[in-house]
Amino acid sequence: MPAILASLVCGLIFGWGLLISEMVQPAKVLAFLDIFGDWDPSLAFTMGAALIVSSAGFALARRRERPLLAPRTFWPSASTIDRPLVIGAAMFGVGWGLSGLCPGPALENLSTLNPRLLVFVAAMIAGMLLQMWWHRRQAAQARREAGEGFAPADG
Repeated sequence: MPAILASLVCGLIFGWGLLISEMVQPAKVLAFLDIFGDWDPSLAFTMGAALIVSSAGFALARRRERPLLAPRTFWPSASTIDRPLVIGAAMFGVGWGLSGLCPGPALENLSTLNPRLLVFVAAMIAGMLLQMWWHRRQAAQARREAGEGFAPADG
């Protein structure tokens, strides 16, 4: 239960930061992405500050043997840049550039019931479900192919 409360507090702090920085405003984000037009560099300071704070947090967390509110630390293990990572990052970037929204601000803005946001979040959820289905399908296919080479032993 303490881990759930810690997650809630972290989410609230993150959401508050999005509100204060105006990253929930698509026009503000699009102005930041428009580097050849009327560029607004203010979000670069927000991202820089977030990197400084999170880097300090990660440095402190790495010194601990285990987290305060969990039995063990779950550090990422993947370190390769592969095709799915590049395709996913490109899709995320294109979606962000076209809409001016990334998932966090989109969820935070859901309370406005803006039809554009509802469509964005619905498409985002559909994409997540499609990705889950695809990975399950690929894993099932790999299991079937691995099992094809085995024949039951004759009595």
